[in-house]
Amino acid sequence: MKLIETPASLQGEILVPGDKSISHRSVMFGAIANGRTTVTNFLMGDDCLSTISCFQKLGVHIDVQEDKVIIEGNGLNGLIEPKEVLDVGNSGTTIRLLSGILAGREFHATLVGDHSIGKRPMTRVVGPLRKMGAKIDGRNNGEFTPLSIRGGCLQPITYELPVASAQVKSAIIFAALQANGKTTVIEPLATRDHTERMIKRFGGEIDVQDKAIHVEGGQALTAADIHVPGDISSAAFFLVAASIVPNSRVMLKNVGLNPTRTGIMDVLKNMGASVEISQNESEVFEPVGDITVRTSKLTGTVIEGDIIPKLIDEIPIIALLATQASGTTIIKDAHELKVKETNRIDTVVQELQKLGADIVATDDGMIIKGGTPLSGNMVNSHGDHRIGMMLAVASLICEGELTLENAEAISVSYPTFFEHLTSLTQN
Repeated sequence: MKLIETPASLQGEILVPGDKSISHRSVMFGAIANGRTTVTNFLMGDDCLSTISCFQKLGVHIDVQEDKVIIEGNGLNGLIEPKEVLDVGNSGTTIRLLSGILAGREFHATLVGDHSIGKRPMTRVVGPLRKMGAKIDGRNNGEFTPLSIRGGCLQPITYELPVASAQVKSAIIFAALQANGKTTVIEPLATRDHTERMIKRFGGEIDVQDKAIHVEGGQALTAADIHVPGDISSAAFFLVAASIVPNSRVMLKNVGLNPTRTGIMDVLKNMGASVEISQNESEVFEPVGDITVRTSKLTGTVIEGDIIPKLIDEIPIIALLATQASGTTIIKDAHELKVKETNRIDTVVQELQKLGADIVATDDGMIIKGGTPLSGNMVNSHGDHRIGMMLAVASLICEGELTLENAEAISVSYPTFFEHLTSLTQN
């Protein structure tokens, strides 16, 4: 599809869609809790709808209404053996976290996904779940889908994560809730803590001490209503757009400000962006606020270490931001980009080079020399929603027309993205 040509400015307000990570987890916890859970501002993207579909096949009654989801949970024992294969679509969160739940259920289930999921590593989840006693098989000894899981009779473990991954951590936590005793998970770096927060929201107990997380098995959870904050990963595309399109001012309303997710805010401030946050002090489950960003002069920076898990999904759009900053930006310690929907290191570099960016890939990130004018070209999302949105934002500053192939991938996390993008240019 052909995208928007360079606008004079971006002006307006946007209510970004509900957080994808929290939407997934709200369905999962609602399904294994006792009682009715109502989730509002739910993200009706393809990934989260895949999670709903899987739990419906596991016998959970789920009613979907516009941006509201109502889940009738009957506890973990209410899940039943599915008659069909569980198809997670493009959702890595669904397959990894659901594996943790199924690991404790005394029945058989098979998990599959799309072509992208078929290439993503599952051993990082399968390994610890096997240590707990789940029987899991799959292609290449469980490295790739389809995965076949027969669970039950889980034993607690102490497990040090070899990589910082909220998905792996959460899968083990879900299994730990069903184990006979206390499980400890130790993270190398702190990752997003939505699972830990949600356990408490549903009446459970979890002990977090620095990077060690302790979960007692045998807990029963109680239904709770969830209002999903706006997704900061989705907001990031407009934060960057307003920073680099001249004469812009954009307010993003009701954005989640969980400190394990706000690395993008730190990077923007370090690069000199004009960003203001008005936090809603009444929200206690997940911090929420409004963010206002204006066009500003940016400078390059180094992004590495502990901040990487806090912005791993935002690195594609940060790379675009860096092309417009003066000086050089270096991104390091981002090996996890290689096992996302695409190898995001290579894909980001490849597509931005098509537009004339001075960017090169490294083994764990990329180096971007800024202050580079970009020119329109034919580009491709490669089926990766975040690459697609990054390239759509790039069209706002390109000289000439940019055409994006496979733009439909964006619906995975932001079905109304183009509608919102267009609304900001109508001023």
